[in-house]
Amino acid sequence: MKLKHFYKILLLLIVTGFSVACSKSDDEDPQLSVSAKTVSFEPEGGTSEEITIEANSTWSISNSAISWLQLTKASGDNGTAATTITAASNETQFTRSVVLTVEAANGQARRITITQKGNLYPSYNVTPIAPDETGMSSTAVQLAAKMHMGINFGNTMESPVEGEWNSKLTLDYVKFVKGLGFNTVRLPTGWVWSHLSDPDKITIDPAWLDRVHQVVKWCVDNDMYVMLNAHGDDGWLEKSVNAENEEVINAKLKAIWEQIATKMRDFDEHLIFAGTNEPSVENAEQMAILNGYHETFIKTVRATGGKNSYRVLVVQGPSTDIIKTSKLMTPTTLPHDPVPNRMMLEVHFYGPWHFNLEKDGLYSPDTKASYYWGAGNHSIMEPLRNAPNGEEDELRAEIGNIKKFVDAGIPVMLGEYGTWRRTADHQNGQIPQDTEMHNKSVDAWTTFVTKTAKANGMVPFLWEIGFMLDRANNKVKDQAMLDAVKAGYN
Repeated sequence: MKLKHFYKILLLLIVTGFSVACSKSDDEDPQLSVSAKTVSFEPEGGTSEEITIEANSTWSISNSAISWLQLTKASGDNGTAATTITAASNETQFTRSVVLTVEAANGQARRITITQKGNLYPSYNVTPIAPDETGMSSTAVQLAAKMHMGINFGNTMESPVEGEWNSKLTLDYVKFVKGLGFNTVRLPTGWVWSHLSDPDKITIDPAWLDRVHQVVKWCVDNDMYVMLNAHGDDGWLEKSVNAENEEVINAKLKAIWEQIATKMRDFDEHLIFAGTNEPSVENAEQMAILNGYHETFIKTVRATGGKNSYRVLVVQGPSTDIIKTSKLMTPTTLPHDPVPNRMMLEVHFYGPWHFNLEKDGLYSPDTKASYYWGAGNHSIMEPLRNAPNGEEDELRAEIGNIKKFVDAGIPVMLGEYGTWRRTADHQNGQIPQDTEMHNKSVDAWTTFVTKTAKANGMVPFLWEIGFMLDRANNKVKDQAMLDAVKAGYN
């Protein structure tokens, strides 16, 4: 073959190949995909996970928020690339957002919405320290196994003024309760209602933090486990599980737990934190918001470091109601905690309501209070006050709904349960005529609920506010009630 013929053939092949390539390119559909449509940042800022961009042409990202938002890669060629987004700290009080537009030369465009919460209150996590696992070796399951008889120091640290609703706590009382056989205490505590030295900044009074620290230390020094919570506090959180108040509540929650967690950081695993008390939730939408509150609590505590990096944390079911919790939560939809096996769930139980009502019509005009409950405890003298339902079989089934969490390795705290004797100085003057059967009913209910909770793997905490124990004098006021509690543990 002559050389000129070779060059002609080669040129023909090049031109033909180019035409085919162009034809394929012209026929190919324009492509552009982005792996994330939304990215959210906390007020302190941070860096997102990698965002993957795929295109069959060149592309670029327009960013109108370069004053607070940076991208590792803002443009690219045909193929696959990744970028990360870094947000600076938001020093304003307001949420800010921006839409980033990813535009490709092939005519396609995609949007990424960036949102960053505002800093409504100052950061109180000013002294974070390195994680410290000393004295924190137990998982949540292992820790729950160490907790035996549980009791509330109720109507005390959560009152607007300590001692206003009940006698103040003393070291002697802590030792007295320990001597009765209780090794686990729930310490309901108020923070926002009446213990802020600067309400505008959600600054907790340092003297109050010192006082709570003192009570916790008394318990821990006596080898008692303590569940410290943020209690009702006039409902600032409990009545605000909704989209309207979500941002403000998260900000308040972060502010108070930064202060509490930092103050209590050096206690070992004898201290556990519970984020709230009885958050009012009725549906899946509210449940999603509550899980957000729980995650704010978890992130806040973990960020303070030290032993808090490993501390067992307690989250509450919706309204701490067993039925709602079984319907709206599952072991796989619990809030995210970056530290595995350090989470507990809390519910409360006072059923059936008609037996624990203070008076007729308290919750509805048609509800009539019952004075007699349980097999063998109904009254012949006053039959209309016998429990119409909600006795052993029904309560056993209701409480049993929670066992799926225990079986999945999530310990459940029965943070409150209890009933009371109707006497002349209690229950609004509605006094049972058949005192013997009423007292048997109260004792039977107490033993039954304690035993059933234990059988389902729960740690029960009796709601004690002065009916069973005389705190001022460190004496037992109701020995039958104490015996009934102990019988439930045997």
